[in-house]
Amino acid sequence: MVIMSNNCREMFPSHENDIPERFTRDIPVVFDQYLIGGRLRSWDGSFREVCSPVCVRTRTGTVQKVIGMYPLMTERESCEALSAAVGAYDYGRGTWPAMSLGQRIEQVEELVSGMLAYRDRITTLLMWEIGKSYHDAQHEFDRTVHYVRDVVGAFRDMSAKPPRIVEEHGIVGRIGESPLGVVLCIGPFNYPLFETFTALVPALLAGNTVIFKLPRYGALIYQPLLEVLAGLFPAGVVNMISGEGRVIIPSLLASGQVDGFAFIGTSEVASFLRGLHPKPHRLRCILGLEAKNPAIILADADLETAVKECLSGALAFNGQRCAALKIFFVHVTIMEEFLNRLSGAVENVKCGMPWDDGVMVTPLVEPGKPVYLKELTKDAVGHGAMVVNEKGAITDSTFFYPAILSPVTSSMRIYREEQFGPLIPVVPFNDIDKVIRYVQDSNYGQQASVFGRDMDEIALVANFLTNHVSRVNINCQCQRSPDTTPFTGRKDSGEGSLSVSDAITAFTVPSFISARDTEENRKIVEVTSRMKNG
Repeated sequence: MVIMSNNCREMFPSHENDIPERFTRDIPVVFDQYLIGGRLRSWDGSFREVCSPVCVRTRTGTVQKVIGMYPLMTERESCEALSAAVGAYDYGRGTWPAMSLGQRIEQVEELVSGMLAYRDRITTLLMWEIGKSYHDAQHEFDRTVHYVRDVVGAFRDMSAKPPRIVEEHGIVGRIGESPLGVVLCIGPFNYPLFETFTALVPALLAGNTVIFKLPRYGALIYQPLLEVLAGLFPAGVVNMISGEGRVIIPSLLASGQVDGFAFIGTSEVASFLRGLHPKPHRLRCILGLEAKNPAIILADADLETAVKECLSGALAFNGQRCAALKIFFVHVTIMEEFLNRLSGAVENVKCGMPWDDGVMVTPLVEPGKPVYLKELTKDAVGHGAMVVNEKGAITDSTFFYPAILSPVTSSMRIYREEQFGPLIPVVPFNDIDKVIRYVQDSNYGQQASVFGRDMDEIALVANFLTNHVSRVNINCQCQRSPDTTPFTGRKDSGEGSLSVSDAITAFTVPSFISARDTEENRKIVEVTSRMKNG
């Protein structure tokens, strides 16, 4: 329901019976197994209790609903997973890397079929565990399946093409792709299925063996998939670990036996983990890191379009997306009208529980996040900003009502820090050089959005931005889709690139088998091509 008062608590269910029955069938989840070395094992160690951001009202306050538990593994299990992955790869001689691409594709397609049987259960768990609306949870699942099928298509197209033969300067040879080896995948809480699978699946298709760590929030969704994963792949090809990252991850990288590292998180953590590898130059990294994506609203912008896109860009899944718009530069001549329109749009946003139809803003999963957002708001107000919208920054338990802050200046924390939540800082500008300086001095460089009508002005700004961010969006919000386009970042926002086509090169190394150009050597090169393609 839409909040009609200043009491956020009213949005939480007053009793368990207020929760639709169809969403309570799959909880609580007792996740008491794990997958290492191709075998499902029972876990008898410590567990992490999982509390949903959804709270239930009581006489004394609100209480987060307990929805399950999952294993808190130790360094011992982590090392067992590494040993299994290394053994399964066996320097490229293992069953999986030695398979033809066609055979690997068949098994990944079976994985998709197995996933589809659990669509309703996985989307319900997504909704409960991270507070994503049920509609958005369904979209994440469907997008994951679509992405996997597209990546399979890209690999299949690659295998269908004739071998890339080089005949030059008396040399004949075949260009191919070889797997990296052992790949470690660590996905994020905001897209725990999609972002994990965008690394896991192409890594497998390329012939690598994989260890993947479950996200701290979003782990329960993998419980239904355990048997599917265990029954499909050769022993040790897919290994799952869960628990405190600081406990189970460092020893993996410090071993020097991990060849690929797919990680979504902060640049600080990524730098620390990569630094543990004894030969960091041997470690292929595909990193999705922080972003502070700006929206630049020029004086002649179509405000109806700008407000619509900025609202969605800032608040979709509570602004908890790396591609969210996180700071807004608005020309002073349209500042008042922009704020009035945006404030009205925010007030009409539906806030509530993730199962509510049409809900946009829901409770936040990260402990202490509402308090952090409140601190950013207090700091901004203390330095001269105002909360523009009426109910902005009202909090209760896990909920934070979206707040528009203006005028924001460089003296405020929100000007620099990535809020990763429903907080909208608006900076007035008169000279575009102010915005340009912000972008060029920023530590981040993922994306930017520009709103305006003057083609020449937009072209100038957009061309400048391409030197500092990886994607410029004209008259629309920042976003990852379509997944056929590169998704990456500059500066501290990313390393490597993932898209349907980039996924092939991300998890492979180019290889070249060559010989002096003689009739006999040509035949040898042809044989290597046939063996490679099965």
